[in-house]
Amino acid sequence: MDKQTVSFLPITQNDPFSLVPLPQLSGDQQKYLLKGLQGAANTERAYRADLNHYTTWCQQQGVDALPATSAVLGEYVSALGPKRKWATIARRLSAVRKWHELLDLPSPVDDRWLKATLKGIQREHGTHAEQAPAFGANQLKGILRKLVTDSKGVPRFGPLRDKVVLLLGFTGAFRRSELVALNVEQLHFGEDGVVITYYGSKTNQIGQREEKALFYSPDAQICPVRTLQKWVALLERTNGPLLVRIRKGNELTEERLTDQSIGAIVKKHVGDRFSAHSMRASFVTTAKLNGADDSEIMQQTKHKTSAMIRRYTRLDSIKQHNAAKKLGW
Repeated sequence: MDKQTVSFLPITQNDPFSLVPLPQLSGDQQKYLLKGLQGAANTERAYRADLNHYTTWCQQQGVDALPATSAVLGEYVSALGPKRKWATIARRLSAVRKWHELLDLPSPVDDRWLKATLKGIQREHGTHAEQAPAFGANQLKGILRKLVTDSKGVPRFGPLRDKVVLLLGFTGAFRRSELVALNVEQLHFGEDGVVITYYGSKTNQIGQREEKALFYSPDAQICPVRTLQKWVALLERTNGPLLVRIRKGNELTEERLTDQSIGAIVKKHVGDRFSAHSMRASFVTTAKLNGADDSEIMQQTKHKTSAMIRRYTRLDSIKQHNAAKKLGW
């Protein structure tokens, strides 16, 4: 089959993904082929950045980046070992593997000597990854109660929107990419709360329908449903972006927030050491401490395994969740 050279990612200068030979196809198959190769947008960006780092290093060393050899990759990861977290090293090797697969070249990533080198890096430097810390439920309640969302009967759009972000991110265990993609028409209010319908996420890249439910709280100040209802009423529309930018002068826009905006909102109200991911970790941790089983938590987080729930649970205090308290001693 004839091949054409196509970029399936936006091209930047010296972009390693800029020239990928693909079969010469027509019509819908070409569209679907490109869609299948693309993957998640965040993964694309990470792969591009990682490959740019790798190719720049190769240029500095005066060696060929493509096709990669196990010897070159061994030197590369050895240079990274003392400076980078294990997760970063593993991700950069994944990007190199992907690059070779797309170019129909054999990948040296599975070479046994390279694997032994990687094992040595793990033993020397460890594999522990810093995780986003969780905040306590009472801490968040205090923050939400202090947010002033109106002044003399006039809504303050910025604080109210931030309150919606914090409540959705925590009680809905949403990822930041899921939050910014939400539209007003995806909210379905009922007598006992709201069901939010969405399509596609980090673990659901084929667009299957997913739902999350939020429920009324007896405390109106921290109630996710009432807060959402108030926000939607102020938007004065039935479709389009749910979480939007606010211009100076307390002016609503229809410009969707970005992933980075969600992290900035969390840091602004909860603290600099917390991130957007802290909201999901806090949901899992709080639910576990309150006796929820893994299947209940997975219903909201959409994790596929209990192993991921354990990974997300932040029980930092040795006294907080310890079977030694149940010995009856």
